[in-house]
Amino acid sequence: MIAGGLIVVGLGAGAFAQASGMAAGILKVRLGGDAAETRLVIDLDRSVSGKLISDGAVDNTVVVAFPKVGVSGDLKGAGQGVVRRWTVDNQGGGARLNIELARKAQVARRFLLPPGDGVDHYRYVIDLRATGGAVDPRVTRALGPAQSLPQDQGARRAATLIRADRPSARKVIVIDAGHGGHDPGAIGANVHEKVVTLAAAKALKARLEKTGRYTVILTRDSDRYVTLEGRVQIARRADADLFISLHADAGPESTSGASVYTLSEKGEGRVGKVLAKDDWLMNASLTGGDRGVGQILLDLSQRATKNRSAVFAEMLVSEISDVTPMLRRSHRDGNLIVLLAPDVPAVLLEMGFITSPSDEARLNTAASRARLVNSIGDAIDRWFSRDMKIASR
Repeated sequence: MIAGGLIVVGLGAGAFAQASGMAAGILKVRLGGDAAETRLVIDLDRSVSGKLISDGAVDNTVVVAFPKVGVSGDLKGAGQGVVRRWTVDNQGGGARLNIELARKAQVARRFLLPPGDGVDHYRYVIDLRATGGAVDPRVTRALGPAQSLPQDQGARRAATLIRADRPSARKVIVIDAGHGGHDPGAIGANVHEKVVTLAAAKALKARLEKTGRYTVILTRDSDRYVTLEGRVQIARRADADLFISLHADAGPESTSGASVYTLSEKGEGRVGKVLAKDDWLMNASLTGGDRGVGQILLDLSQRATKNRSAVFAEMLVSEISDVTPMLRRSHRDGNLIVLLAPDVPAVLLEMGFITSPSDEARLNTAASRARLVNSIGDAIDRWFSRDMKIASR
């Protein structure tokens, strides 16, 4: 948790309307924290994909680009904590945030929060963690238009996409409540799949947040529809450490039991096609324009992520089998879009069959759902504890 108050700088709605040729998007910028860790929150009127252009290691200026959104003129403010000052300006078909550091620091985490929990807009969060003493402002880039990185720096930054564990930071978990809105999912005798998945997602979020160890994001927190690819994008933009998609299966009344899916080999072939739509790993600022480097990074990241997903799936099966019936083959693989993020370990949990009277009753009862949710939480705790032990060796 970031300590300290928030400094807020905003733009009026009328100012956005005057932005020349640029779609409005950034509502305000807020800062909070102290000299050890500082958080910037950029409030937005739409979903965005932030791109880290510079991490501040060379010139003590962190630069993040937000394509296809803009501001009216320049937005700037004084800093707080590790931040000396900051500006947001329009450049290269989007907005660009320049953060001048007051002391040596690293970008600990970046993630996008969708509307929810009483907030009606998107929030892009940047956490900066101090790594050293004060920096000389004379060696800091002037806070004007940012320069693109040389290719060798871009390639090194791309290598950081191969996920490293961060034991000291809160883990980010994205929980996906299957279906929603006009898509009811499977239909039981008394309840639709979309209802029980949302109830389970909210309960799991509450269970995890009680520990204080996790930042939990829901792909939806109400009865609304989110595209399958949109759910993957939420996980990636949140820099998630784990993605769990909750579902309830359909079949003959005699079929019951839970199962866990991870990405199949056939599904791996779809990753590149989905990524290409947003150019997630092939961006020139990350790979120095070398698509060969991008493909190598994609393959390495995807292989490591698939292995991590399988380990978590086995832990999840082990935990939930104590509280709910399981299919005979309880760990399965599938060609599923929501499992396609190449750098976010992901599983899809079929909590049971909504078409089975016994499973439906279990999923539609708060007490039974709580037992399942607690066992899922136990699996998550075990998995991250394992990671921390491995990282400390």
